[in-house]
Amino acid sequence: MNKTIKTVFNMVAGAAFLSMSASALAEPLKIGYSDWPGWVAWQVAIDKGWFKQAGVDVKFEWFDYSASMDAYSAGKIDGVLMTNGDALVTGSAGGKSKMIMLTDYSDGNDMIVAKPGIKSLKELKGKKVAVEEGLVEHLLLLDGLKKAGMKPSDVTLVNAKTNSMPQVLGSGEVAAIGAWQPVAGEAMRALPGSRPIYTSADEPGLIYDVLAVSPASAAMHKAEWIKVLKVWDRVVHYINDPKTQPDAVKIMAARVGVSPATYLPLLKGTHLLDLAAGKKIYAAKTGFGSLYGSSKVADDFNVANGVYKTHQDLNDYIDGALMKAVK
Repeated sequence: MNKTIKTVFNMVAGAAFLSMSASALAEPLKIGYSDWPGWVAWQVAIDKGWFKQAGVDVKFEWFDYSASMDAYSAGKIDGVLMTNGDALVTGSAGGKSKMIMLTDYSDGNDMIVAKPGIKSLKELKGKKVAVEEGLVEHLLLLDGLKKAGMKPSDVTLVNAKTNSMPQVLGSGEVAAIGAWQPVAGEAMRALPGSRPIYTSADEPGLIYDVLAVSPASAAMHKAEWIKVLKVWDRVVHYINDPKTQPDAVKIMAARVGVSPATYLPLLKGTHLLDLAAGKKIYAAKTGFGSLYGSSKVADDFNVANGVYKTHQDLNDYIDGALMKAVK
């Protein structure tokens, strides 16, 4: 290749690279969200145009929960709203992520629901309990059994999809099911007299919900993600303010197709976390008051139950740098 041709080639290649880079930078941040109050909360910012006001281009894409994680693992979205334990599961299969902030912790919306006549976990001894094995309700059940002085072997697990739990409980073939809202509520309405006998309110911090983003996006779009975090802070304060909460609940309820009166109790079972509260939970401590401590429990659970084989390095996942950068 002579010098002139080489120069022209380099100019063309350089222009193409700059064009592709500009195109990449022009792409909005894509975030997958699904039907959980701590994630539906983002709808407030979407409907009110707060991202545009903050100067950040964001596109939220609505999924069924498992489909959102699949889309993230396939590289179709930059970030996804999921539990801290599921971030480890997704990462173990190759979809690594950075948990850059907390949205909430479950405060009653995850439940072990028993059929009529059963009032405690101890009454489940020798009976069948349906959970989706390897997911958070399985972990919730084991946590409850341990606190009740029981062993996992004291119950017989029946593996079933969470969305099918109302039918499973109504079949009469199990004594209890594990499900999160709104599925848990559907199960109780379908079987009058059924009731929660253990919930995430009995173990705050067992289930944290996070915004997890790809390591590449976190590094390349630091300024944009910081703006997203600031918008989240605005969302939490708007929802928690008694003056504006009715409007927020109306927006959230519309997103999932129910009335505000139906949705408000679901919101009450979710403890939203603003950035100040989230920063405290990012402290590296043991116990459920820390994202590290909670994630260690989830990691041990995942390995013990064959969800994945090798313990995950929590420091690769938990990254509070962007929260600390918010002024």
